[in-house]
Amino acid sequence: MDPAQLRASIPAVERCTYCNTGASGPSPENVVGAATEFQERHAFEAPGGDGPYVVAFEAMADAREVAAAHLGARTEDVAFTRSTADGITLVAGAIDWEPGDVVVRTDLEHPAGTLPWDRLEDTHDIEVRVLETEAGRLDMDDVKGAVDDARLVCLSSLTWSHGTQLPVGDVVDIAHDAGAQVLVDAVQSVGQHPVDVTDWGADFVATAGHKWLLGVWGSGMLYADPDALDRTEQTRIGYRSVQEMGAEEYAYHEGARRFEVGTTSIAPYVALAEAIETMESVGLSTIESRVERLTDRLKDGLRGRLLSPEGYESGLVTFEADDPEATVERLKAQDIVVRSLPHPDAVRASIHVFNTAEEVDRLLDAVDGN
Repeated sequence: MDPAQLRASIPAVERCTYCNTGASGPSPENVVGAATEFQERHAFEAPGGDGPYVVAFEAMADAREVAAAHLGARTEDVAFTRSTADGITLVAGAIDWEPGDVVVRTDLEHPAGTLPWDRLEDTHDIEVRVLETEAGRLDMDDVKGAVDDARLVCLSSLTWSHGTQLPVGDVVDIAHDAGAQVLVDAVQSVGQHPVDVTDWGADFVATAGHKWLLGVWGSGMLYADPDALDRTEQTRIGYRSVQEMGAEEYAYHEGARRFEVGTTSIAPYVALAEAIETMESVGLSTIESRVERLTDRLKDGLRGRLLSPEGYESGLVTFEADDPEATVERLKAQDIVVRSLPHPDAVRASIHVFNTAEEVDRLLDAVDGN
């Protein structure tokens, strides 16, 4: 599939100039169709056929294989969640925190990567140590100093605020040398860059399919390194968490599936598998090269206002505006969809492979009030 064919399969782009994939991607018809087809099969045919549980679990197993392969992981090391925030919270709840334990995070994290630690400060008297950054960049000397006595480090692979790529592998090495585990929020990376979680070496990676993969809501993924699980203390449990349902003595799954609990909607994961295969058919190298060309065009028109790096790192382009929220509303009135950010106080456009040069020019004209 080429970018033009992908674009033709996305109904939303016929209604507007959509530049907000970093918040939620517009799904192609085949992705939504896969979810709908499964839902109808599960509801209409499965009860009188193989049974709803058999059909559901077979579909989930197939989807897990696709998702794990896309992340460079083994199937047994990937759990399905509802979202990135859900995955991060699951990890936060599976650690036996003690008063004084230290969590290190950057000041660039989405609320999904800040709220769990704020809550643990209140409930378990942990210390949250915040790494200050400059223009979306980490100072590695600051990292070394901050993680020395930490239990966990939480950071994004690609910042939602600036669109900068953080040196995950280097942070992991430093944290592991200090005895800390690492949890990565990868939701802005998956779907626009190749991701191999084993190359990063992180203990946990949380992500989801509804942004750059163009999946539907509810399709979260959580990678857990097998060795990292030995340092967790699970509190949630259900029939999908254990090796054998109904056994006299329960035993958690050895892998990441211990994070899964009970009955859930399977349709989002069927759609996730379809979305992954669709984006892989376009090709991540094609996605990167096209997004680079389009964001270069956008950045050229935003000189003097640009808060994202001038060079290509992602499809996220953040820029200054006198009144970001009013600017977003003004563009919305012209059927151009972007978003405002709380920090920095700015406007962010998300450019994906389905966008066009004409749309970039339209966005620039609208920003300039033309």
